[in-house]
Amino acid sequence: MNPEQPFTLVLSGGGLKGLAHIGVLRALEERGLVPSLVVGSSIGSLIGAAWAANSTPERMEARALRVRRRDVFQVARADVAFRRLMAPALYRGEPLEALVRDLVGDVTFRDLTRRLLVNTTDLHSGMQVMWGLPGLSHARVADAVTASCALPGIFPPREIDGRAYVDGAVVENLPVRLAASLGSGPIIAVNVAATSIRRQVHETEGFAATYIRGLEIVMQTQIEGQLRDWKGPPLVLVQPPVEHISMFAFDRTAELIDAGYRATAQTLDQLDGRLHLIERGMYPTRRLRVLVDEQRCVGCGACVVQAPKVFRLDARGKAEVLTPVQTWSPLEGAYVLNCPTDAISVRPEETAA
Repeated sequence: MNPEQPFTLVLSGGGLKGLAHIGVLRALEERGLVPSLVVGSSIGSLIGAAWAANSTPERMEARALRVRRRDVFQVARADVAFRRLMAPALYRGEPLEALVRDLVGDVTFRDLTRRLLVNTTDLHSGMQVMWGLPGLSHARVADAVTASCALPGIFPPREIDGRAYVDGAVVENLPVRLAASLGSGPIIAVNVAATSIRRQVHETEGFAATYIRGLEIVMQTQIEGQLRDWKGPPLVLVQPPVEHISMFAFDRTAELIDAGYRATAQTLDQLDGRLHLIERGMYPTRRLRVLVDEQRCVGCGACVVQAPKVFRLDARGKAEVLTPVQTWSPLEGAYVLNCPTDAISVRPEETAA
């Protein structure tokens, strides 16, 4: 793995689960790998901006471990009480702004020695705006990051140059398309918004839990859609196993950072130092055997709709696997989770019966 070769690092949003990005940077640093460009969305932009401002993973981790709920979430009581539905957001923007300034400082994109792009959405036009591009490098990094973290309804929009901006995840939570056109070499994209587990009833009760769960589903569906049949440069997708952690859990910081580190280290080890030798496509891949439990299968046909090249219904109306051995990229196989009776499973090809 040649540290001199350029590559782009893309960091997704996902609430506090994005603290896993600190572990990602630590794993890269240990291998002497320095991104030539970091593209961040939401909390991914915050971690990316701290890195671009020359903070180390160790300093980021120490600061993250000190953050408490009150440092970010303070209810906008006056706005909610007096303006009600006209209130700009449920929480005040000042605590978030202060946290961002503390991590990033008072610099513009032109002042940075490392290349950074921050993904935001223009609230009025709906356009994706990537701060740090030529013509958009005059802005304060802290303003752009605050805008990128401004989840609509949760935090108020951030005004920059007279226009209102919100979370870039509204348009593209894992901004790999622009990264492909603006960066050099392969892309390492880190997605902390995956939703590969089902939530229990108590995890979806109340406004906040319902909103968060809906957001998780939207972000994952969006990412799957944009990466399906990926035709861009080689893309290494890292998905730290943080699905079980709430987007706004303040007591799991160490676990999140460790998950990001381990997932990145494992992925890079799987590539066996071939980051700059891989061809177009998504990595890492694995060979799996797809199995159907006939007793569980009710013949609903959902798997056929989602993966017609893999399944069909046999004469009995049961799901039948057309091509049992599959080579999966990290995003494939959603039909396993989406089977309503859990009739579909996979095993590593070499151990499957």
